[in-house]
Amino acid sequence: MNKVIPCVLMRAGTSRGPFFLREWLPDGDEARDQALIGAIGASDPLQLDGVGGGSTLNSKVAIVSRSTQPDCDLDYLFAQVGVGHRSVDTRPNCGNMLSGVAPFGIEQGLVKAQDGVTRVRVFNVNTRSRIDVTVRTPNGRVTYEGDARIDGVAGTAAPILLDFLDAWGAVTGQVFPTGQRIDHIDGTAVTCIDAAMPLMIVRAADLGVTGREKPVALDANTALLARIESLRLQAGRMMGLGDVSNSVIPKPVLVSEGDAPHSVTSRYFTPHRCHASHAVTGAIGVRSAFALPGTVASGIAREAGRHKLVVLHPAGQIDVEVELVGQGDAAEVKGAALVRTARKIMQGEMHLPDYVFPRPEEAAAPARKPITIIVPTAAGGGNDTMARIIAGKMGRLLGQEVLVDNRAGANGAIASEFVARAEPDRQHADVGLCGHARHEPRAAETGLRPGRGLRADRPGGLIADLDGGPPERLRARRSGAGV
Repeated sequence: MNKVIPCVLMRAGTSRGPFFLREWLPDGDEARDQALIGAIGASDPLQLDGVGGGSTLNSKVAIVSRSTQPDCDLDYLFAQVGVGHRSVDTRPNCGNMLSGVAPFGIEQGLVKAQDGVTRVRVFNVNTRSRIDVTVRTPNGRVTYEGDARIDGVAGTAAPILLDFLDAWGAVTGQVFPTGQRIDHIDGTAVTCIDAAMPLMIVRAADLGVTGREKPVALDANTALLARIESLRLQAGRMMGLGDVSNSVIPKPVLVSEGDAPHSVTSRYFTPHRCHASHAVTGAIGVRSAFALPGTVASGIAREAGRHKLVVLHPAGQIDVEVELVGQGDAAEVKGAALVRTARKIMQGEMHLPDYVFPRPEEAAAPARKPITIIVPTAAGGGNDTMARIIAGKMGRLLGQEVLVDNRAGANGAIASEFVARAEPDRQHADVGLCGHARHEPRAAETGLRPGRGLRADRPGGLIADLDGGPPERLRARRSGAGV
């Protein structure tokens, strides 16, 4: 396997990540995903050993090839790579990364540039939808220089127009996959919509916030995060997406009034943290819900035709032009267009690390799922450090890969919920504070309490007793003494 491959690193919209031609990557989805994990450095929350940025916004990959669709030029597969855990999710689309696909494809010789502007039809493999992308190509060459400005990005660049043609119902098969424009989950009104991205939209006021808070304030509101996640998990099942506890869709969105009749304020979650600005695909979904009647986000009644609407977000706004057909309850969104920018940062060779690929003797052995330690706090703290020490020792002791997955928020409720819902496969461990296990109800459902099934190893510490092998639900707890 070639572990030195070509790579182009791009800022696309308000995201950043490596762009690859499909032929540059190993054959097969499993080997491809291993390469992406190594490229981003997903094993480490800080992603020091790759080109990721320690955030979901900078842990993205675009894979491009000539299209297999008769009416399209390029196929674009988006991959969301894990932060601190080895995972690759190819279910969602990313509209920000999409803005770099056409310039990349033209420069790689997949599409012939025209003089002036070049329109490229992109087929998004994730959602099986088409997008027309218009790029500036003076003298038949891509230019990144221009005067277009998008909020959340410093400076200006050449405008890239994205015209979404058939993104409505692309994932679930319906714009409103539950069959209703408003559903009620545990007494809270929500709109479940599939428009470029499956979303669960909630009025901010219904959750006790204004919807204009800064992301850091929303991320610090643990009760809010727990409530949003509980609603999201139920919405996922209602939308036909199944158990979404280990998926990034549907994305939760809090909406509130905008500054004018043509605007709406949005706080978009990714899904466990509030986005610093806003996803492009999320903006399409929010604007669709805003333009159509009968949703929790609905604005004023609008006639058929094209409407310039605005999504206000923490870093500024996204202007979206929406095309409506029909009237009243029969109204539908048939198209949406917006402007993004992109910039090529560097191109060269990507050196993939050996440790992400199985050794020959491991490949010959029966496949073993990795053990995952779920940490209910953010990377870099005491719990995270302890979990990584435990993971290293467990891995050597068991001769098995042990991963650390940080699922911070809601005073540990998000982590406990994830472990409680995990398949009883002896592969999930949860590590955290003793006090959290006493006060978090879902912790009881994992079957262990602090001190039960554990042994006191030293003052202030408890570690799992592995003498009988890993239990179905392993909880390694540390008391507060001396830490």
